[in-house]
Amino acid sequence: MAPVNKVHHVHIVTRVAEMLGEDEDWLCDVATEMDQEDGLIWVYGPGDTSVMAFTDFGIETLAGLVEIYKGRPRST
Repeated sequence: MAPVNKVHHVHIVTRVAEMLGEDEDWLCDVATEMDQEDGLIWVYGPGDTSVMAFTDFGIETLAGLVEIYKGRPRST
């Protein structure tokens, strides 16, 4: 028997940015380090449009990455 995906909902990046109080474009850049195993999912629509979405675990992972990025001095 094949494994069953137990994810029953995701949040798109726009909502996650609001939840975390972060800029959506910056959050997308941070999330490029994530994989499916980290809770990042791509949702595709008509015309091959796509949007990042996150499981609950993905939001936790992304929030951890945000803290790491904010702890790094930014190069100018």
